[in-house]
Amino acid sequence: MSELMDRPARRDLADGGWANVVERTPGPADLDPARHAARRRRRDTVLRVGAPLLLLLVWQLVSMTGALSPNLWPSPAKVFGAFLEMLRIGLLQEATLASMNRLLVGYAVGAVAGYVVGLALGEIRPLRIALVPIVSALYTVPKLAILPLLLLIFGLGDAPKVILIAMGVFFILAISTVANVIGVAETDREPAASFHSSWLQTQVHVVIPAIVPGTFTALRIACGNALLILVGMEFIQGESGLGYLIWNSWQLYRADRMYVGIVVVAVLGALFQSLVGWIGQRLAPWAQLTDRTPV
Repeated sequence: MSELMDRPARRDLADGGWANVVERTPGPADLDPARHAARRRRRDTVLRVGAPLLLLLVWQLVSMTGALSPNLWPSPAKVFGAFLEMLRIGLLQEATLASMNRLLVGYAVGAVAGYVVGLALGEIRPLRIALVPIVSALYTVPKLAILPLLLLIFGLGDAPKVILIAMGVFFILAISTVANVIGVAETDREPAASFHSSWLQTQVHVVIPAIVPGTFTALRIACGNALLILVGMEFIQGESGLGYLIWNSWQLYRADRMYVGIVVVAVLGALFQSLVGWIGQRLAPWAQLTDRTPV
């Protein structure tokens, strides 16, 4: 929203006619930018913190009325009590650590591989024509459908989970990077060509800086996808992790523990995406990634 206020007016022209013009009056952002920015930050903080607190308050009040079954919808107070109990016995820490180890390793491997392959496909046209349709087709295959095959090949350990997470991240990064590289304008490459820069120099000084915003947008999307795959795999096959904790709690009719697991997964996903966005903002401050992509 513009911080300048438009006000219509009529002005007499030199030839005796009249014309409608617009007078712009400075708004708060123009008169005191620092104060306006501080006020906006306070408002954003209130909204970010107030919205989930309001949701919890409504949930607690509805639970107290008895409108919701406590066996299916335990109150936030009961869920918080289960959270403290799980912390005390170490159950939550153990599950979180197991899931995060799989998530971070798979995410890192998939992101690096997807980025490198995407750069190659974006820059080498014959390779792109030959392989992009295959990559796009494999991307649409549900990742959990491949899990039985990976279990047959790699056994019941963490390897199938890590590989499947890496695959989910790989396709998002590869497809996004191809599109970003193709989108780099020829006018951006011309200065490097005029100085007879090598292909590697052009990549380092022109292409890679140009696609940084798009890359970190893809990385943030991949965060959520990786977490979904992880939890889904731990539902199906696993003896540890947050997904196993949620599923096992449901089987034991411990809805309070189940909600603890769900909330922890949601918080970890939000923190993971925010961390990637923060890193992207530091590497590409001109892109304002934290404002243009969802938190």
